[in-house]
Amino acid sequence: MLTEKPKTTPETFLGFPFADDLDALDADVAILGIPYGKPYSAEEMANEQSRAPDAIRQATLRPDYMLSSYNFDFGGTLLGDNGAKIVDCGNVVADPADHDAHYRNAEAVARKVFSAGASLISIGGDHGIPIPVLRALETLGEKVTLVQVDAHIDWRDDVNGEREGYSSPIRRASEMEWIGDIFQIGIRGIGSARPEEVEVARAYGADIITAYETHDMGIQAVLDRIPDGGPYYLTVDADGLDPTIMPAVLYQAPGGLSWVQMHKLLHGLFAKGRMVGMDIVEIAPSLDVGNTTLAHAERLICNFIGAAARAG
Repeated sequence: MLTEKPKTTPETFLGFPFADDLDALDADVAILGIPYGKPYSAEEMANEQSRAPDAIRQATLRPDYMLSSYNFDFGGTLLGDNGAKIVDCGNVVADPADHDAHYRNAEAVARKVFSAGASLISIGGDHGIPIPVLRALETLGEKVTLVQVDAHIDWRDDVNGEREGYSSPIRRASEMEWIGDIFQIGIRGIGSARPEEVEVARAYGADIITAYETHDMGIQAVLDRIPDGGPYYLTVDADGLDPTIMPAVLYQAPGGLSWVQMHKLLHGLFAKGRMVGMDIVEIAPSLDVGNTTLAHAERLICNFIGAAARAG
């Protein structure tokens, strides 16, 4: 068993059908909870971020209203008129006695989703969880442009000997032959980067665009630097957005992206080419203020779904 149905209510995002037969997957977009990353210590295995996939599902109240109402974020109902098929694959199964099992299962699910021609929305968990998903992008057989929104560059080679934790996803991505250009947007402050990591990132050719540069030049100028056509994969660390709209993170960093910038970036990528997936990670639900973070996460996922439905 690779995934299991959440035991919370609602059990799936916006009440979309639960899909556990991944070998017969029929969907345009699949949603997947990946609660656990690779811990740096035994105490980190079940961390606060592991609650985020179900917390975001629970934040999607009144699914009928969300599906049937006109939404000005994309000019129509969520799924439009194209008959898009959206499914929720539940949460990846973990084994407390085997910290590698979770990543193996996540990669296996992602490979099945991509092989079925669907886009994947992954909900973490910490920022280690994109690593198995990025590995699964090998199935596409083409170079993927990686776009990251984050306060940190995440190029650490290892922490306490662990090479696949939340400080290393972009370093691991750079080692995958099917990952091409890397754009890192919203970088600011300190964390997950010593001078040597910055040097390695720049030597690779990563386009590091600080939050301050982003605010000065505007998101359209950022989009103009990203090559047309895709395919694109977007990884979003919640601390890449400003803590006024996503406060439920472990390390808040003032000056992040606004909702308007995030909306323009997401829809701009869809306008430029094929979007094969996205993840939203590093949300700690108990630290939220008035459901602000969960509301923005839910809105981000809905905008991916709405844009995907219109992109065909």
